[in-house]
Amino acid sequence: MVTTDENRQDSRAVSIGTIAIIEDEQAISDSIAARLRAEGFAVEVAEDGPSGVDLVNRIAPDLVILDVMLPGFDGFEVCRRIQKERHVPVIMLTARDSEVDQVLGLGVGADDYVTKPFSPRALVARVHAVLRRATTNDSAATPERYRHGSIEIDPSGRLACVDGETVHLTVTEFDLAVWFLRYPNVIFTREELLMKVWGYADGSGERTVDSHIQAVRRKLGSGFIRTAHGVGYGLGAR
Repeated sequence: MVTTDENRQDSRAVSIGTIAIIEDEQAISDSIAARLRAEGFAVEVAEDGPSGVDLVNRIAPDLVILDVMLPGFDGFEVCRRIQKERHVPVIMLTARDSEVDQVLGLGVGADDYVTKPFSPRALVARVHAVLRRATTNDSAATPERYRHGSIEIDPSGRLACVDGETVHLTVTEFDLAVWFLRYPNVIFTREELLMKVWGYADGSGERTVDSHIQAVRRKLGSGFIRTAHGVGYGLGAR
C-alpha cells in the first residue's frame, strides 16, 4: 500500500529533495515524514516491500529510508531490487542491533544503518549528511584520479576500478575510500571518520564504521585499508 503526499506536485516545486519512506509501522513513518516535510522535503510512503519497490521506480527519489522488517519481502530484498537500475542513497532502519544485519544491508547497497528506537531529528540529520555527500563534487580539491596499486579512483566522476574493472561503491563507501587516499599517512579513529566522512557531529555509530570498512575491503581488496589496533584505520600498503 502506498500513501501519496496529497500536495506532492506543489511541494516538489519548492522542496529541497524527494524522500521515499518504506516502513510498515505508521506511527514511525508519520513521525519521520512530518519531520522531513518540516525540513522542506517532499515525502511519499509505502508500507510493504513490493509497494516500496514500485514507489521508488515511479518517483526516483533522492534518498530512501527503508525498514528491514517489511510485509511482502524484507528491506534487504527491496534494497537489492531498487539498486538494479540506478544507485539511490539508502538509510536502513532495524529493530535488531546486529552486525550481521549491517553487513547484509551494506552488501545490497545501503549507505547507512539506524537502529530503533531513534530520534527523528537525528535521522533527518543523517539524511542531510548522506545527501550532502551524494551531491558534493570535490574535484577542485582533489587530483583528477587516485591510483593505489591496482586500484584507480576518479573523485569527480565517482568511479572506482580494480584491475581496470569498474567496482560499484555506495556513496559512503566511495567517500571513505577517497578519504584514506587523500590522507595516506594518517591513522583515523572511528569517531574521527564519523565526523569527517559521515558528517555526524555527535560521533555516534562506531560499529557502522567497522561495517563499512569490511564492505570497502571486500570490494577493493583486503589490504586497501589497514587496522591500527587500539587506534583506528589507515590506508594500506600498495
